[in-house]
Amino acid sequence: QVQLLESGGGLVQAGGSLRLLCAASGRTFVTDGMGWFRQAPGKEREFVATINWDGVETQYADSVKGRFTISRDNAKNTMTLQMNSLKPEDTAIYYCAGRYGYSSGDDRQNAYHYWGQGTQVTVSS
Repeated sequence: QVQLLESGGGLVQAGGSLRLLCAASGRTFVTDGMGWFRQAPGKEREFVATINWDGVETQYADSVKGRFTISRDNAKNTMTLQMNSLKPEDTAIYYCAGRYGYSSGDDRQNAYHYWGQGTQVTVSS
């Protein structure tokens, strides 16, 4: 059983940056594909970025491509999302998630087996 805990969210002005951290405990996630998703107020949760087990393969939603970077440190059992050039429309609760037993990333929510509780990101205009 893996528990995920997100941190690093907060309030930032448009154009600013934030770095989200997802820390795993209970079991290593070194063999699992991982991802970030977000849910804005009044909207459904959506895909943000995903990474395979060794960090070589990544995929991004079109809305964040070129601004966000996903990475992982398997030695520390952590995953990060570096968010630059933030926009008000990036305001959402950000969740990290993992795919138990699957080494590849995936942009589908139902491909993930365990989730964190989320961290709030608010971007002011």
